[in-house]
Amino acid sequence: MQNFYVDTCIYLNLWQKEKGIIFGKPFWLIAKEFFEYAENQDSVIYYSGFTLKELYYKLTKNEFIKKKNFIESSPNFFKIALSKNEYERAGEIKIKLNSALSFFDITHLILARKTNSLFITRDKELLKIARRFGVIAKKPEEIIH
Repeated sequence: MQNFYVDTCIYLNLWQKEKGIIFGKPFWLIAKEFFEYAENQDSVIYYSGFTLKELYYKLTKNEFIKKKNFIESSPNFFKIALSKNEYERAGEIKIKLNSALSFFDITHLILARKTNSLFITRDKELLKIARRFGVIAKKPEEIIH
């Protein structure tokens, strides 16, 4: 059983029915198949308050409430938080990297490492830098194909 920490962009691929195409399928369908795969494998899908905050800013209020309730009620989803030291470390890394990575991106990588999870994202910068954090990162289609 593989555990996953899923970047916010994958939830948005699914819920906003994003139409980018890979392997002849739209992103949203690949995201759907990934979540079904994880559920069928009885995997844990970790998320954080940072994930919820990003979704809050990207979805309408009603959509956010529905999706948040869905995540919180699912037996496969498990909320994880940063410790105070990890939070401070994320800020230090953000300053040190001086890159396109946001504070939220850095927290996602730290939490993926903390939970020993495979990090699922489409973000090219995150895919490139994840190994520096001791995290293996893949796109959802790399898991289901």
